[in-house]
Amino acid sequence: MKVAQKKIGNSVAVVIPPPVHKDLGIGAGQHLTLDTTADSNIVLTPKRKYVLADMIAQCDLKAPPPTDLALWDGARPVGGEVI
Repeated sequence: MKVAQKKIGNSVAVVIPPPVHKDLGIGAGQHLTLDTTADSNIVLTPKRKYVLADMIAQCDLKAPPPTDLALWDGARPVGGEVI
C-alpha cells in the first residue's frame, strides 16, 4: 500500500488509510507511539490504556517492601504532618 507525505504547516504528515486503521484497531484522534528500526522501518504502536485492576494483577503482593519505604515509615515527623 502506498501513501504520500503531505506538508501541513512546518510538519509533514502521512495519511493512514482505513484498512491500516482497522488492522491496528485504532481510530482518528488516538495517540500513537512512532519508532523506527535499524533498517529504516516505521513502527506505530497504539498508546495503551491502563486499567488499575490489570496493573494490580501484575504485582507480587508477597514481595517485600522496598528498603527506602521502610526508612520512610520509620522516620519521625519534622513538620505539621498528621500522625
